[in-house]
Amino acid sequence: MEYIIIIISTVFVNNIVLAQFLGICPFLGVSNKISTSTGMAAAVLFVMTLATIVTWLVYTYLLLPLGIGFLQTISYILVIAALVQMVEIIMKKVSPALYQALGVYLPLITTNCTILGVAILVIQKDYDLMSSVVFAIGNALGFGFTMVLFAGIREQLELVGMPLGMKGVPIALVVAGLMALAFMGFAGMV
Repeated sequence: MEYIIIIISTVFVNNIVLAQFLGICPFLGVSNKISTSTGMAAAVLFVMTLATIVTWLVYTYLLLPLGIGFLQTISYILVIAALVQMVEIIMKKVSPALYQALGVYLPLITTNCTILGVAILVIQKDYDLMSSVVFAIGNALGFGFTMVLFAGIREQLELVGMPLGMKGVPIALVVAGLMALAFMGFAGMV
């Protein structure tokens, strides 16, 4: 039951993009089409889960025992960057088709603050490894859900006539704000 609550909480109530404002850059930049949003969401799901596992292990078995927990952020950045590069190299050799599908999005994920944010939140919330993985998957699903939903709305807005001053980024920001308000309706759920 605890894991279900974590999933519902991360997808709807404490959505990483709409409630915690992490990942706004890819949220606004990559969400022009549903296909690109889906690709980015899949890449984030894969990398966020893997990065959370590795950073949790690094913190628990390396930084904490050595008493250097204050190096958490810098070590996480290095681990995430190295992990993304390693995944990219392995994927290129093992599965060229998957590399072609996710290859464009993998370098973008290196600078995606949701990956680092979730890795830090897991430690702040004092989760064990399994809860950390569920938390990472839930946040990645929440990120993907909002990306695809936002992309669908943006594609629909391209078909609608609107004032020239509202086209592009201005209407995207208005829609993002309205989505954040709509997701606030889930606040009492968990």
